[in-house]
Amino acid sequence: MTGRGTSGGVVSEEFYGQLKAYEGRAAATAGTGKDLVNEPMIRHWCEAMGDANPAYTGPDAIAPPTMLQAWTMGGLSGHTDRSAAHDELFALLDGAGYTSVVATDCEQEYLRPLRPGDRITFDAVIESVSELKTTKLGTGHFVTTRMEVRADGEPAGTHRFRILKYAPAAKGKPKGKPSGERPRPVINRDNAGFWDGVAEHRLLIQRCAGCGTLRFPWLPGCAACGSPEWDTVAASGEGTVYSYVVMHHPPFPAFDPPYAVGLIELAEGVRVLSNVVGVPYDKVRIGMPVRLEFLRVDNEWELPVFRGADGGAD
Repeated sequence: MTGRGTSGGVVSEEFYGQLKAYEGRAAATAGTGKDLVNEPMIRHWCEAMGDANPAYTGPDAIAPPTMLQAWTMGGLSGHTDRSAAHDELFALLDGAGYTSVVATDCEQEYLRPLRPGDRITFDAVIESVSELKTTKLGTGHFVTTRMEVRADGEPAGTHRFRILKYAPAAKGKPKGKPSGERPRPVINRDNAGFWDGVAEHRLLIQRCAGCGTLRFPWLPGCAACGSPEWDTVAASGEGTVYSYVVMHHPPFPAFDPPYAVGLIELAEGVRVLSNVVGVPYDKVRIGMPVRLEFLRVDNEWELPVFRGADGGAD
C-alpha cells in the first residue's frame, strides 16, 4: 500500500515534496574512519562469523569484503561529519509523527580489497525517500543513503543503507495460543541434504573432503581450502548456548513472544541458530548445556531445537 501524507492520515503533497527535496543532498562529507583497517578487528570479525578463509590472515591479509561498513561506523560516540541535511530530514519525519526507526536492508559493491593500514574516507548522499508505505510495523517512509567508500584515496566500495522511519501501528498482545503456519525454509540444491537429515531426526554437518573442516550452515564450497567436495557427519546433539537473544517483536501468528533464540555451539565445534526450549526464556544463559531434539510444528514439518538444562551458567 502506498500513498502520500503525514502520520495523521491527511494526504499532503506538500509534505512529501519537502521530503523529496532532500534527495541528492549530502548526508556526510569527507568522513574519515575512526581506525585504520587493522588486523585485530579483522580477527574479531572472522571469529564472530566463523570464517576461516586464509585470505584474511598472514602477511598479505585482506579484510573480508563484507566488513566494508565496519570501517565507516561512528560507534557509540557517533560521527561529527554528518551533514545538517541528514538531521533536518529526520527532524522533519519526527515532527510528522514518524518517530520510530528500523533498519531494513543494505546493498554493497566492492571495488578493491581493503588491507591493514588503509585509511578509510567516505562521502554519503541521501539517495531516495519513498512515498508513504504501510507495513506491519506501521506507516512511514523508507530513506536510502548511499555511501562511497575510499581507501587511501582510491574507490573501494559502495554501501547503500535503507531504514524505515515510521509511526508504530497500534497493537496489543495476541491472546491465546499462537495460530498460523510456521514459515517454511528455503530449500535448494545446496541445503536439501540438511533438510533430508532433519526428516530422519539427524542434524547433519558438512565435512570438507579436502581438508576435513566441518562447516555449518551448509555451503557449496569450503571456506578454508576452497574444495567443492564434501560429505556429512551427524551431530551428537550435545551443545552449549554460545549467545542468545530474547525475541519480543515483531509478532507473528505462528510464534508466541517472548521466546529465546540461541546460537548453539555443538560439541563438534560448529554453531547452529535455533530455538532454546524447555526452560523459561529469562532463564537462558550463556554456557547453558543443551541437547538436540526435534519439534513438530505442524502436520508436515519438524524442526531441530535445543532443550536447555535448568539453571545454566551465570
